[in-house]
Amino acid sequence: MANLAQHYYRVGTSTFSTDVIPTNAPELDEFIAKHRKKIEPWLTATCQAEHLNLLLGSGFTAAIGHIAGSPAAGMDKITLDTKFDAEIDAHATETAKRMGRGAPNIEDQFRSALAVLAGSEILNLSDGEDLRDKLNKQLKLFLESLLETERGIESAKGEKADRADSVLQSFLLSFASRTASRERLHVFTTNYDRLLEYGCDLAGIRTIDRFVGALNPVFRASRVDADYHYNPPGIRGEPRFMEGVLRLTKLHGSLDWNYDARRRSIKRIGLPFGAPKTHTDIPSEPVDTVMIYPNPAKDFETTYYPYAELFRDFAASVCRPNAVLFVYGYGFGDDHINRIILDMLAIPSTHIVVAARSMSDRLESFLQKTRDAQTTLIVGKHFTDLETLTRHYLPKPALDFISTRLAELLKRRPSLVDDGKGNEAGQKDTASSA
Repeated sequence: MANLAQHYYRVGTSTFSTDVIPTNAPELDEFIAKHRKKIEPWLTATCQAEHLNLLLGSGFTAAIGHIAGSPAAGMDKITLDTKFDAEIDAHATETAKRMGRGAPNIEDQFRSALAVLAGSEILNLSDGEDLRDKLNKQLKLFLESLLETERGIESAKGEKADRADSVLQSFLLSFASRTASRERLHVFTTNYDRLLEYGCDLAGIRTIDRFVGALNPVFRASRVDADYHYNPPGIRGEPRFMEGVLRLTKLHGSLDWNYDARRRSIKRIGLPFGAPKTHTDIPSEPVDTVMIYPNPAKDFETTYYPYAELFRDFAASVCRPNAVLFVYGYGFGDDHINRIILDMLAIPSTHIVVAARSMSDRLESFLQKTRDAQTTLIVGKHFTDLETLTRHYLPKPALDFISTRLAELLKRRPSLVDDGKGNEAGQKDTASSA
């Protein structure tokens, strides 16, 4: 696959590959119309699966941020400026290589640094306090960069703001607008920001997660499959499922999740979307409080909790017959996630749809372990541009419902069918008869 063209798709039995996309409007419209006939029906069919799941990575935030004119938070390596920098960087490089990620990023450095911090505190090393101070500083800067991305999206003005909001809502509704009697869409994300929650609020989508409470919701290990129902007028004892509901799981945590040491619980604090740097709920010492990834600096329980529960939810949702996983903006750099997806594909009736900006080494390595019949692949800047993808290639559940009703109506009333000349069937063509 290394020699694929820049723009490529494989949907069902149809494949297409090109390095050139038309630039002028008439040719581009014709190009889109031609390929929409192949891509959109296939994606619509896959999204009608019994169990539909959506996995979003940092590319999703970057795409919305690009439309809004707000660059996404960087994940590049940093300099901690501590005595242990060489050892931390070496360990981060090794773990990133072992996970198939390639070059290490800031997450790898944080994980390695937190492991060193835990060891230095066990050994009571004098340099441990300096490492803690430097880590707190860098973690706080990282949180502020995430909030800056949120703030840029939320404060966008004019046409950029309208486009970003429209694309965000349309993308989510393309998947969430399932028939209420079907199982809910389950959205998984590796992102720490709250863009998904922000988009659900804009679209009026209700989210279900493991947090329970009103003021400071608390993460609960008990999963009772809570849902939203309503009672239709005049009907008793027959509640119906509400539309516009999805389940949300943030696999790596969130910047508004805090660990309460006194109550030994995970809480979601009321940090506004795009909060300013001076907001009082931004912790000054995030090493001990912020839950944004498995943190070996905490005790054994919090190292695996709540992350074990989150990944259990992921495996339980995707690893079952007739499940479909749609992947957007995820770079296949997390081995623990890839392993679950491959386990899912061991079930013959499952399917994965991958929308990727380009064919990376990590994606190619992952695809080599899968079967073509179980994978749909959409690659390239044109096909995966979020605005183009949402407008032209993703399913439109509301339109599909109306189109189905229209087709049924036309079967019963054939006189309404147009004969291609602007006349209804059975209507006399006066121009030809004259």
